[in-house]
Formats: sequence, C-alpha cells, structure tokens
Amino acid sequence: MKNKYIYIYNNLIELTRNKELYKDFKNQDIFSDRLIYFLLHFAFFFKIFKNDENKKTLQEIYDFTFRQLELSIREIGYGDQSINKKMKDYLNLFHDIIDKIHFWDDYSNEKKTQILKNYALNSNNSELLLNYFENYSKTLKKNTLNNYIKSVSNR
Repeated sequence: MKNKYIYIYNNLIELTRNKELYKDFKNQDIFSDRLIYFLLHFAFFFKIFKNDENKKTLQEIYDFTFRQLELSIREIGYGDQSINKKMKDYLNLFHDIIDKIHFWDDYSNEKKTQILKNYALNSNNSELLLNYFENYSKTLKKNTLNNYIKSVSNR
C-alpha cells in the first residue's frame, strides 16, 4: 500500500471534522454521520479528478483510503465479521454517492439539496451543505490531482 496518499486521506478526515457541518444537527453527531461526510468529500474528489490519465492513481488512492477506513473501524473495536459487512455497506454507499453526484454540475440547486439531504439525515441546514459542497467542488477544480499528491512530499 502506498503511504504517499496519507496526506490526501488525512486532508479528507480534516474536512470531515469541520464543525460547521455539524452545527445544525438534529441530534449529536455520531461516527456514521462523520463517515457519510467523509464519503461525500471523497466522492467529490473522485468526481473532479476522474479521467483516463488519473485512472491508475485514483485506484491506488481508492484502495489506500478504504484500507485506512477499515483499519479505523477495527480500532473502534468491531469484530472481523461485522467489519466485512460494514466495509461492504460503506463501499456500496460510496458508489451510490458517486452515481448521484456524477452530473452534479448539471443539476438544479433543488436537486443538489435533495441529494445532500438523502445522505446527511441529521442535518437541519441543507443550504449550508449545498454552499459548502459547491465551494469544495470549486476548490478541487482549481487544482490538479498531481498538486494534491505533490503536496504529500512537501509536508
């Protein structure tokens, strides 16, 4: 496994910890909420950088990231059988998110808001989420995948 992608993974974790995302929650945020935000960030990352040129690198990042998630779940204390089931669920959720945001730029704000509401069930502020992920998407588009990977060696 290539550790050169740890910066990207840690950056996604840091984005997931943004307190603004949780400030209008119906209930206290829990691990599954944070995981959903992580997967949303990761899905946008994939959507922006997915092309033939990046295919191999994105596969390595994907493998690395889901391996790191599995290790994190193990640290929480889940057993082997439940980890396999959880990882399958998380992979399916990630691919569902990818499918839903594939044409993100073509959607109306109402459709985008509905997509985010379907995943962020505890959030009461869909406008904040929409603005947040619109800005995140714009930020990703300002850079190349290589810029994110090169920043690994600079840190």
